Amino acid sequence: MTEEAEITTVSHENPENSHEVTLFAEPVFHIGDFAITNSLLSGWLVVLIVLALALVIRKGIKSIPGKIQSLFEIIIEGALDLCDQVTGTRALSLKVFPTVFSVFFFVLINNWLGLIPGVGSIGFYEMHEGSKVFIPILRGGTADINTTLALGILAVVGSNLFGIIIVGFWKTFNKYVNLVALSKIFTKARKEPTVLIVAPITFFVGLLEAIGEIAKIASLSFRLFGNIFAGEVLLMSMAMILKFVLPVPFLLLEVFVGLIQALIFSLLTLVYFTIASQDHSEHEEDHAHKEAHA
Repeated sequence: MTEEAEITTVSHENPENSHEVTLFAEPVFHIGDFAITNSLLSGWLVVLIVLALALVIRKGIKSIPGKIQSLFEIIIEGALDLCDQVTGTRALSLKVFPTVFSVFFFVLINNWLGLIPGVGSIGFYEMHEGSKVFIPILRGGTADINTTLALGILAVVGSNLFGIIIVGFWKTFNKYVNLVALSKIFTKARKEPTVLIVAPITFFVGLLEAIGEIAKIASLSFRLFGNIFAGEVLLMSMAMILKFVLPVPFLLLEVFVGLIQALIFSLLTLVYFTIASQDHSEHEEDHAHKEAHA
């Protein structure tokens, strides 16, 4: 922040104090050359909230649960049952659940943080190219494409690392660069001439799988960012038309949208982890074995 910056609260009645929702996160201060943006501060705040909540719950765990502990146990058991419907086994659900459930809470709190009064409207003015620019101290983390992009990369890269741990590096690598399929051209071409056609196609499908992983990152990040950012713009527009009354139903709608988007993001992350943990080569071998005995 510069010396010309001043802390203030946005007032829509004064045009000088108005603030438009920007696509980019505004830098609040710098550590050396590293810019600390308002969405990054929101992300750190959410991490502290999740950490504090986890420590409080852990400290309050008792052998005979109280009402709050019973409520959380019901939520966790219900979430595990939902995971079982995707993974098919409780053993795999228990391995993936901590990551997926943490992602759900992180995304959910970030989605709802932008709806709290003061977030996005309390900040300071800074001189930029001869004019005052309002910089909010906090903004919804998931309304910034950088945050959702990082979450998307975490989900996709994390699922592939999980696949490497479960099925091994070679099988995970071979899913994208199918060298085994190409090798069949040299080993089975005489007995099965169709391999000359099937093997290159199988190899090409593997490359499409690799491109699909990049598409997953884009799909996850832009879906979440688009919904949350559009919600902020909608609430800002309704507040400009009529304060206090008109935004209320839309605010309730955005609470519901934030919950749904967090659920969708975490479920897709769960699906990616589940797919990555499956050994596709075993299914292919079983299919070939059945065809040989048919």
